[in-house]
Amino acid sequence: MNRYSLLLLAAVAVSAPALAQYSWIDDHGTRVFSDRPPPPGTPPARILKTPRGVASTEATPAEATRPTAPTLADRDADFRKRAAEREADERKVAQDAQRKADNDAQCAAARRSEIVLTSGVRIADMDDKGERVFVTDEEKARRLVQVRRVLAGCR
Repeated sequence: MNRYSLLLLAAVAVSAPALAQYSWIDDHGTRVFSDRPPPPGTPPARILKTPRGVASTEATPAEATRPTAPTLADRDADFRKRAAEREADERKVAQDAQRKADNDAQCAAARRSEIVLTSGVRIADMDDKGERVFVTDEEKARRLVQVRRVLAGCR
């Protein structure tokens, strides 16, 4: 018999918080049951039941100051903003990669030119008339200075 009375006492203790219920009639005429107070705009005449010990029928200050959920338009604007930022970041990364690839190609060409200019081999070039002309030592030295200036930025 003692076990049954303990079980009954536990059942009553567990169901006590369920008694804290609000009941009101909403704008559509539907009777609403909830453990939360009715919305702040609900007139007191439509509130049918409040739990014991509740002095005010208005929403608690914490709920009154709680920020409202963002609207669909706000969420859409935030999504579009994030998408635009992501596209800008991707564009920047692609431009940086292209710039690096171009720089690597320019450095490789400058290294090849330096090898050719320092090899001591005669270098032929085309003039304005389309005729083959051999490059002089002074011209090689000038080109080598330019190539080394480019290579200084590569290292």
